[in-house]
Amino acid sequence: MKVDDIRVFVPSRDFDESKAFYSELGFAKEDINDELVLFTSGECSFFLQRYYHEEFAKNLMLQLTVLDIEDTFKLVSSLEGFEIRHSQLRVEPWGRVFNLWGPSGELWNITEFD
Repeated sequence: MKVDDIRVFVPSRDFDESKAFYSELGFAKEDINDELVLFTSGECSFFLQRYYHEEFAKNLMLQLTVLDIEDTFKLVSSLEGFEIRHSQLRVEPWGRVFNLWGPSGELWNITEFD
C-alpha cells in the first residue's frame, strides 16, 4: 500500500460557526456539498462535516504542526465570537505547544517542533 494522503472528518455542533472559525484561522474553504466542506492550508487539509456526536467530538484530538507558534498563538488568542478555549503556550522536550478546543469540543494540539 502506498498512501498519498489522510484526511480527518471533523464534526460540527454548529456548522456555520465552525466554518467561520476555521476560515478565521486562515484555512481556505471549498464547499463540497451542503453537508461537507474541505479546509486547506498548504498541502494539509481536513473535512468539516455537518454532523455532531458529542462523545466523538470531545474525544477527537488532532495535531497541527506550525512553523511559527508565536504567530499562531497570537491569532488564536485574538479570536472573538466563538465558543473556544485554549491553553497557555508551553515548552515540551520536542518543541513548543498549546492546546485549542474548537467550537464543537474537538482538541487541536498545536505544535512547533524544535
